[in-house]
Amino acid sequence: MAQYFDNVDLKSEIRKFSTSVLGKDFSFFTDNGVFCKEHLDFGTRLLLENIPWEEVKGKILDVGCGYGPIGIIASKITGQAVTMCDVNKRALHLAERNISENQIEGSVLESNCYQNISDTFDTIITNPPIRAGKKVVYEILLGAKKHLTSLGTLFLVIHKDQGAKSVLKELEKEYDVEVLKKNKGFFVIKCKIR
Repeated sequence: MAQYFDNVDLKSEIRKFSTSVLGKDFSFFTDNGVFCKEHLDFGTRLLLENIPWEEVKGKILDVGCGYGPIGIIASKITGQAVTMCDVNKRALHLAERNISENQIEGSVLESNCYQNISDTFDTIITNPPIRAGKKVVYEILLGAKKHLTSLGTLFLVIHKDQGAKSVLKELEKEYDVEVLKKNKGFFVIKCKIR
């Protein structure tokens, strides 16, 4: 749970790993207190490898960005600037460092869900922080609607053991929903504004 909130008392042990996604190479600095610090997690990789990138235009927001892999990889693939937000100060510091490391155009904001987000975006992408609780997850997924342009799209990944089927039912009340991929219990989901 601590990884989603302020963890300034946690001992810092910055490390770096490299990975390739869709034929592009990336390096990420990570630290204690951030999600999946050793490597790019399977759910995030599945999400990134199954987004129809040719449809991703304009302004991109990565909600719950952690150390920044989704936003940074999205920016590198599309050539678009990205905004990334998280509530974890250590993660935000790492995300800023990783923007520079991977030479993309991006900005980082401290924000609990959409609390400090005033803009609208063409694309919102998230691997929601399940351990932060259902309320936070639903705030990210359903709250996206207020921060998407009229033709905007939300992309997310969620595991069946983390409530993917009930999440799908809730999303279908608010969006036109398509499951893009299922693998090892993970669902990659696309939501369009109606």
